[in-house]
Amino acid sequence: MNHIVLFEPEIPQNTGNIMRTAIATNSTLHMIKPFGFSLDDKEIKRSSVNYTHDFTFYIYNSFNEFMNKNPNGIYVFLTRYGLKKHTDLDYSDTSKDYYFILGKESTGIPLEILKEHIDTAVRIPMTADVRALNVSNSCAIIIYEALRQQSFPNLSIYEPESLKGKNHILEANEKS
Repeated sequence: MNHIVLFEPEIPQNTGNIMRTAIATNSTLHMIKPFGFSLDDKEIKRSSVNYTHDFTFYIYNSFNEFMNKNPNGIYVFLTRYGLKKHTDLDYSDTSKDYYFILGKESTGIPLEILKEHIDTAVRIPMTADVRALNVSNSCAIIIYEALRQQSFPNLSIYEPESLKGKNHILEANEKS
């Protein structure tokens, strides 16, 4: 199973976008306090487009609490200081729990945590002109890389028939 872990998120719109990504990818969301916003914020609801009504996520008071409650798994830390590309690790074993840990927007993941996990600290390649990508973009990149390696388990490849359906484009062209 894939897990998205937000370490002390500060911006409600990013958290809302990540909630939507978690829902769309069947990923479990974990959030470590403190937050830079209230979970009641309308920005979270707006950016997650109210998908959160059927969504379960977990909240922890500290990184230690998160680790104690989730002792088994592979922990992947997204950081600009990572010594490996995000594509260098193998996420293909769907029987394992992968925890993709993203830091807070202003300062990332503390260096003392990264030092303990340097072997699984990864960086998304980018130019030297940018310090880091937006956290919600980074989340989408890493979770979809894991899902690609796992052959997108339990995800719809086509537009569901409950929405407009797989043949929507073809049917729209025939009507014009």
